[in-house]
Amino acid sequence: MADLKVDLAGLRLRNPLLLASGIWGESGESLAGAWEAGAGGVITKSIGRSARLGYPNPTVESLGRWGFLNAMGLPNPGIEEYPKEIAAAQARGATVIGSVFGGDADEYAELAYRMAGTGVGAIELNLSCPHAEGLGSDLGEDPQEVEAITRAVRARVSVPVIVKITPNTADPVALAQAAERGGASAISAINTLRAISIDVRLRRPTLSHGLGGLSGPAIKPVGLACVWQIYPKVSIPVVGVGGIRTAEDVLQYVMAGARAVEVGTAVALDGIQIFSKLSQDLLALMGELGIERIADVVGAAHIRPAVNGVPLAAASHERRP
Repeated sequence: MADLKVDLAGLRLRNPLLLASGIWGESGESLAGAWEAGAGGVITKSIGRSARLGYPNPTVESLGRWGFLNAMGLPNPGIEEYPKEIAAAQARGATVIGSVFGGDADEYAELAYRMAGTGVGAIELNLSCPHAEGLGSDLGEDPQEVEAITRAVRARVSVPVIVKITPNTADPVALAQAAERGGASAISAINTLRAISIDVRLRRPTLSHGLGGLSGPAIKPVGLACVWQIYPKVSIPVVGVGGIRTAEDVLQYVMAGARAVEVGTAVALDGIQIFSKLSQDLLALMGELGIERIADVVGAAHIRPAVNGVPLAAASHERRP
């Protein structure tokens, strides 16, 4: 049988399918449920210094098979309350990654330190939420901020640090490289795309906040492109995020350069059993394609064929040493 195990910057995962932050991680029960449904690891909601209610309704609009538009406003119970949910998930065997957000480097570092104290396997820095003023991508669009925040966190924690970057930028590679310079253990790309919908009868945005984030199958080509661009330009692992719903989607991200992937909107569209289905379908697809280990095809799409020993592609896509 094909092998789905991967090593993500020292964090050993039973398969490359991670529960994305924000979609199912409200409680220890839901995190454990995703783990027991077959996820290789689960990422918590993004947690801040104190409780945050988020935006008033409406906060989500369904776009059918394309996905969702949402502006939740990073609701969470705060770092004082949330550790008990992590403990509940860990008690049921889950590999947990803690997600945090803050307003500056010091706040990120303090939150990461406290999150690491819960025993999570890694920390993910949310530097990419597109609709929370002064947070997320407001900081994460600036490579200097990304580097400074990552460096501050790296100085306080010993667990792997994953930096989740925004697609709402002209140069995702620059953000990934800034995170690497700051000491990141891995990059996750991408978060939602900044987007809006307008109700023509009410003459106002459909979401209370106005601007929101687009997620789901509609953004897969964007996420895939970001992973494709980033992979050869950094020496740390990449986690692919955006529109993953099928085994072929997973394999596309892996061949573009992702060592693992995050599954979010598909949980809402298809239910939490999407993890077991993806695992089974991925094993079947790998068997069909003669792939023994998922780790063996990371970045495989960057390997160009040659004619008479001469590569058909330029060296710009070679993996950085």
